[in-house]
Amino acid sequence: MNTGVKSHKDLVVWQKAVTLSLDVYKLTNNFPSREIYGLSSQMRRAAISIPSNIAEGSGRSTRKDYANFLHIAYGSTAELETQMLIALRLSFFDIATYESVNALLVEVSKMLRAMIEKLETAV
Repeated sequence: MNTGVKSHKDLVVWQKAVTLSLDVYKLTNNFPSREIYGLSSQMRRAAISIPSNIAEGSGRSTRKDYANFLHIAYGSTAELETQMLIALRLSFFDIATYESVNALLVEVSKMLRAMIEKLETAV
């Protein structure tokens, strides 16, 4: 779909989502080894789903298709938010680390919501 952007890589939301994914990978590197196939893996998959779905949606031919993929990315932000709260309560990282990564997660989530609303209300 042509939105005046040459590539999904030009989208600030995609760039921030990639940074978020990298942050989650770094964060989960310090999780207990018993979590490698558990919470760590789940968080990484949710984080990677965000920029991946933004990229896939931007390559679609209709606004509706693009919005659908952005909805999936938005859902992944909620999933990751939940997983981060659980990891925090399990003391897998400290509150300062949580707040730093969560601030970027909230920003990406808000940007996705705004994009979805724009796509769904455009004529």
